[in-house]
Amino acid sequence: VQLQASGGGLVQAGGSLTLSCAASGRRVSLSKMAWFRQAPGKEREFVVGVGRSGDTDYADSVKGRFTISRNNAKNTVDLQMSSLNPDDAAVYYCALDITAYGGIKDYAGAYEYWGQGTLVTVSS
Repeated sequence: VQLQASGGGLVQAGGSLTLSCAASGRRVSLSKMAWFRQAPGKEREFVVGVGRSGDTDYADSVKGRFTISRNNAKNTVDLQMSSLNPDDAAVYYCALDITAYGGIKDYAGAYEYWGQGTLVTVSS
């Protein structure tokens, strides 16, 4: 399984950005997928996840601003981010959980596969 994250870049505060995670070797529709982020000097934190049935779970800090979507035909998971602020600046990672049981996990250890990360910079 390989995950390829893309779409990061520099955006002004208040702006929008869409990240994409392309999976190979496993169908995203059969997996639990998530986005995590890690800012310099901070631990990796859960941002949002999508389950096999399409259920979602968002971190409180991004609710109402971020939207996760899954494109089964393209085998990708996208993260639409809006109203970005400097606190959102981080390296964003997509992750895949192959377990068939349980709901969306909000801790990194639950995910077996990770993308390489894409950097999001927000200027104030």
